[in-house]
Amino acid sequence: MNAGPASAPGPGSLPGGARTPAAPRWRRFSPRKALAVAYIAAVFSFLLAPLVVVVGGSFSAPVNDLVVMSYVQFPPERLTLKWYRGISSEQLHALGFSFALGLCVALTACIIGVPAALGLVRGRFRGKALVGILLRAPLQIPHVVLGIAFLQLYYTIGDLSGVYIDGTLFGLFVGHVFLATPFVIGSVGAVLLRFNVRLEEAAFILGATQWRTLRRVTLPVILPGIFSGGLYAFIASFVDVPVAIFLSAPGLTTYPVELFHTMEQDFNPTSLASASLAALFALIVLIVAQRIVGLDSLLRAK
Repeated sequence: MNAGPASAPGPGSLPGGARTPAAPRWRRFSPRKALAVAYIAAVFSFLLAPLVVVVGGSFSAPVNDLVVMSYVQFPPERLTLKWYRGISSEQLHALGFSFALGLCVALTACIIGVPAALGLVRGRFRGKALVGILLRAPLQIPHVVLGIAFLQLYYTIGDLSGVYIDGTLFGLFVGHVFLATPFVIGSVGAVLLRFNVRLEEAAFILGATQWRTLRRVTLPVILPGIFSGGLYAFIASFVDVPVAIFLSAPGLTTYPVELFHTMEQDFNPTSLASASLAALFALIVLIVAQRIVGLDSLLRAK
């Protein structure tokens, strides 16, 4: 009985079944990859260097414990938690106030922005392009100009009606909603532009109503866009200074404004300590966003 024809040697193997030795790892690491790694490392170093200095300076201890440092010492010679224990109650109150305000602003921006994005993407009406430009206008106008405009608007409303909302929680809330809503509109609109309408058509064919289709098909598909838009809206409210500095009042001061006033009057490392806590909070928010929605979904929603 004759044996069948010998199979041809596969790639990476020699006649007789022997395999060619694998290339060393240093040869597989091409100069192009090395350049890409160096570039990414340089970018991350540039972005994270200020944060490293702030966090490191918040743990620095003065040579004499009786001396209050009025400068940033980095790298720290000695480590201490003194500045974290010395964070003022005003800064902690402002941090909690900014967090609560940001959540309310993000929720309101989503309630306004999702229907607006649906109307801009799927609606057919005259002046649609102009409406879209107006809804995105807050992203193009300097925030200092917006703060002055809102302050003047509140004064005008107060002169006409006798109700002054400048320096009130409602006035600050309205100003931040105005800033944050375009982020939701843009994020949700980007998802809707790639939305497969056949999913909704299939739901209609199966007998679903428009409300049920919206709730069970449309909203779950665009949820990453809603979540990312709400996250950006929260950040826009949380980090705002120019608008809040015109519309806030004693007892209603946001954290960035409180930190600005503290550093303007008398700088000491307690400001670095509270800023480090805020950075830690932002990191936790991003980790939670990654766990709930996923970073890939957030990037695709932009």
